[in-house]
Amino acid sequence: MLRPVSPIGRARSTAVPGLNVRPLRIGLSARLMHKPPAELGFRNKTLLYLEQSIAHWIMSHGALAMTVPTLSYDAGVERRRISVREYAQALDALVLQGGSDVNPSIYGQEPLRPEWTGDIVRDRYEIELIEGFMMAGKPVLGICRGAQLINASFGGTLIQDIPTLRPQAHAHVDPLLYDELAHRIRFEPGSRLASTYAEYESPLVNSIHHQAVDRLGADLVVEARSEEDGIVEAIRATGSLYVVGVQWHPEFHWRRTDRLDPEPLMNAFLRAVRERAGSE
Repeated sequence: MLRPVSPIGRARSTAVPGLNVRPLRIGLSARLMHKPPAELGFRNKTLLYLEQSIAHWIMSHGALAMTVPTLSYDAGVERRRISVREYAQALDALVLQGGSDVNPSIYGQEPLRPEWTGDIVRDRYEIELIEGFMMAGKPVLGICRGAQLINASFGGTLIQDIPTLRPQAHAHVDPLLYDELAHRIRFEPGSRLASTYAEYESPLVNSIHHQAVDRLGADLVVEARSEEDGIVEAIRATGSLYVVGVQWHPEFHWRRTDRLDPEPLMNAFLRAVRERAGSE
């Protein structure tokens, strides 16, 4: 017969007072697949998903990566029961994934070609997230499309297609090379990224985008540009709140020595998150 374990025999916690701090909770905006292929086993459904390397990049720093579901107005969720405000309060920060084009209507334009209409459902969902987390005073980091959407949400515009509208620019996307396509960038003198990457003069970053920041949104500054053609590669919101967007995919640089080290960027982001969480 098994004997009950006495309190004396139980393992004691080894947590050190003051060091047993909960992991940071980082919200990840979801990518949307509105018409998944039949082989995935779903029909007439919408899938929310993330690319695992961005989650692993966050988790490698001891933070929790948590996908934030869409709260579309046609969903079965009653918005009076749950809203972006609750997610912004429950999570410590927001990371916007890359993915589809931003619908030009978001920045007051018509699509120059039908295939550049993007995903208006995701646009509205992520803009609501940006506004909700900023209102809560929580840091925001935008990756690729995320940087573009930050600019649009601040009232800026986008270059709908770099080859069409900036024909003198070098190639910023190659379907065959994908994340192996790379080019050099330069940080703006005196920018925060220039300070974060003080030892880098013209680092190499991947390039997987045919759209880019055009007119800069209000209260935003340029942090980096493509060395060869001046295309905007990073932006930041002025003021004390951390809101940063980078055009490259730093999560694809993780554990690579031939690209710009992604760790200083994540460290700076999480430092801002900890400072904000510690002030509550």
